Amino acid sequence: MRFFRKKELIINRKARDYKDPFLQPLAVAIVSAVLVALILIMGFLEIKRSETNLIDFMEDQALSTIGVLQRLTEENLRSIIAVPEKTGSNLKNVSKEEATYSKKWVYDAITTLAKDLDKQWQKGRINNDFLHKFASDNNFIYVGLLNSKGKTVYQSGPLQKSMLGEKELVKDGRKLTTLELMEKIRVKRGIGFIALRRKDNSGTVVISLDKAGSVYWILKVAGEKGMNKIGEGHGIIYMQIINDQDKLLSSVGKPPPYLKNQTFSFKEILDGNVKIISRKVNYNENKILDLAAPLYLDKKIVGIVKIGLDRSSMDKSIAENRQNIFIFMFFIVIIALLSMWLLYHDQNRHLAGIVEIERQLEKAERLSALGQLAAGVAHEIRNPLNAISMATQRLKRDFGPSDPQKADDFQNLSGVIRDEIKRLNGIIEEFLTFSKSRRLELSNFSVTEVLKKIVSLIREEASARGITIETKWRETPALMSMDINKLQQAFLNLIKNAMESLTDKREIIITVDKEGKNYIVVSIADTGCGMTTEELERIFNPEYTTKEKGLGLGIPLACEIIRGHGGDVRVISRKNKGTTFEVILPRERFNEIS
Repeated sequence: MRFFRKKELIINRKARDYKDPFLQPLAVAIVSAVLVALILIMGFLEIKRSETNLIDFMEDQALSTIGVLQRLTEENLRSIIAVPEKTGSNLKNVSKEEATYSKKWVYDAITTLAKDLDKQWQKGRINNDFLHKFASDNNFIYVGLLNSKGKTVYQSGPLQKSMLGEKELVKDGRKLTTLELMEKIRVKRGIGFIALRRKDNSGTVVISLDKAGSVYWILKVAGEKGMNKIGEGHGIIYMQIINDQDKLLSSVGKPPPYLKNQTFSFKEILDGNVKIISRKVNYNENKILDLAAPLYLDKKIVGIVKIGLDRSSMDKSIAENRQNIFIFMFFIVIIALLSMWLLYHDQNRHLAGIVEIERQLEKAERLSALGQLAAGVAHEIRNPLNAISMATQRLKRDFGPSDPQKADDFQNLSGVIRDEIKRLNGIIEEFLTFSKSRRLELSNFSVTEVLKKIVSLIREEASARGITIETKWRETPALMSMDINKLQQAFLNLIKNAMESLTDKREIIITVDKEGKNYIVVSIADTGCGMTTEELERIFNPEYTTKEKGLGLGIPLACEIIRGHGGDVRVISRKNKGTTFEVILPRERFNEIS
């Protein structure tokens, strides 16, 4: 396991970052983009659904209001057109009085219109064209203004005398007046009229309407009475009834003026193809939902009802829903992106762990092969070395040359052979020790005592080389379960490595401390040359060494022994500043590594 810091290089035996993830960044980005797009689409669909539901609710409210209006209009209409009962009694029952009173509504409405027309006449604003348009707008068959003698001054059009015979146009040798002619037409054709005479008898306003006009005015008055009962309130800004001729029968409230030129397609409504039509309208500060639905009388469509409902509360509710959905979508997107990132990071971490395990397995196989090689080398080389050593000793003892000069050379050569045999034997011993580093014989002992023994053994050598060894026993006796000989060998290897790295300031500091409740930390710090990043990466490899003589097994052997005890090694190093080996050992072996 290995890790590094920028200010000071640190190496630890841990998994290195892996640069080739299963999920490529582009794949993660595409998946995240698709997920975010789906969430956004669902959010907008939810907003649309919420708005549609609110509009449906307001349409149902409008249909309910139209139903009430339709019921009231039918009641008023029946009351107006009710046929008087033929009875000999002079007593008037309630139905007769109600019918009479309802018919009076129509008479009053037309009379009011006639009074307004008379006022316009007195102001001199009347002419034939004005009366023609007035009659057409109000479904009157004839409108005339008569002077005090009963002669026509202005009229909407010629009186239809063709409805009468030639003899009916005169009486006692004189031509009948307009009122007399209209009375005869009423009696003969059933076309009624209303005549409004001024109090000073200076003029008369005459209005005539046929059956179609009567129906128009009966429906108009019935609708107006129904609207007046409903009133504006209840979120209703305006309400209108329009007949099948696209003429306004009655109205409550004030609709936006520009809606006159932007009406619905009423043909579909009058044909009964649609139940209700709605649209949004903004007028000044008013937010209106404009609706149109058919008006039924006796199960027949006789017109259209237009209603304008205040939709400010609906828009407010939609805005709140939209805000809540956007906030919810934002958090969902953040959670989705975070989940994708955690998935990406987690799979890379696991992948790095797999790679590290593979590397450790490869290293274990290499070390196992190296151990087997060491055993084979020891078996194959040790006996020949012993034979060479004994032969060298015999040569030196029995076959030395008599010539003094040659005898010196012979002794020197014999010494070289003996030293090289000793060095080869040491190499073999290192291999044998490395192959047996994991086989531990454990017993409870003091880490501090082990280090004291090592310091006492090497202090003389250190003094001879001008090296100062300083000890700090902050945790003593620091008992733990250990193989005394092997752990002593591991510490000795690390201390010797520190001694060999010293250059100018020759000092080694050995510290024993604790880390938490369950760990002991042994620190071996030197003031030597330090190591680079590349050197730190390779110091635990058995085949690597910076020494001219040596196999590079010292640090790997120490690391294997420490790991065999369930511990770990941290290395902190700065080039030309020194190196510190920190050995972390458990007081008890929680997970034994075999």
